[in-house]
Amino acid sequence: MKVFITGINGYIGGTIANLLINKGYEVTGLVRRPELLAPLSAMGIKAIAGTIDNAALLQSAAVAADAVIHTASHIDPYSLEVLLHTLKGTGKTLIHTSGSSILGRKEYGAASSFIYTEDDPLLPRIERIAWTGINNHVLQAATTGIRTIVIIPTMVYGIGRGLHKESIQLPLLWKIAREKGQGIYVEKGESIWSNVHVADLAELYLKALENAPAGSAFYAENGEASFKEIAAAMSAKLGVSQTLSLSMDEAIGIFGPDMSHYGLASNSRASSEKARRILGWQPSINGIFDHIKNEIS
Repeated sequence: MKVFITGINGYIGGTIANLLINKGYEVTGLVRRPELLAPLSAMGIKAIAGTIDNAALLQSAAVAADAVIHTASHIDPYSLEVLLHTLKGTGKTLIHTSGSSILGRKEYGAASSFIYTEDDPLLPRIERIAWTGINNHVLQAATTGIRTIVIIPTMVYGIGRGLHKESIQLPLLWKIAREKGQGIYVEKGESIWSNVHVADLAELYLKALENAPAGSAFYAENGEASFKEIAAAMSAKLGVSQTLSLSMDEAIGIFGPDMSHYGLASNSRASSEKARRILGWQPSINGIFDHIKNEIS
């Protein structure tokens, strides 16, 4: 099977590509930096130089593939519309990558006991309306002859198996922890995020590619942690016991408003029971604290 992956040089896209190649799939990827063509080729990927803004290039790559996995952007409607228009009526698979910060309620570091499933209605705050709208549009496109699937990763960690090795949230927190000499969190730090190792996440994409019903969405998680717990683990790595709370204003000055509110101070708790039950997904790594202790640098 020929699979076209956008964001092929990214953290998630590269890890998915590595797994698919090892499973015997033929993988093509779009990359905006020509100097990455050779490294990707060495990994067994047929890389194409260009961006998702090039509609003709995106269309031709999708036509040539049996399935498309979109990891380049979760909020760009233009590239998605090209893919949906191109694949309409073909019966081909389109897997779109979203993100679980859509579950955030702008809690300023306060904890929540609610754990979302795919059946729970989601009324996003204004800052996440576009994200959820795109997800719903992709899922509804299953009625147009496309096998559309949406995967919603939680906090992803672990060393990537492609060209890009690092995730987003933990490296950002670790960078500031090193600068401050102690682990940090925003406001109360009690908010909780579900998490998933990038290798397990790639396995979920493979399972979805092979078995997911059209129009289905899946949360990806295998454990959870509060930001206070993450901060304590980073302090321990730095050899200290204290942690530091940043006010929201301080956090925004460092990380910007979106990451501060939705990436570091809201709750994002989800269950992956559906993926385990329907797809037979069996994540094997529950080790975010081991990752912090042994792999972050």
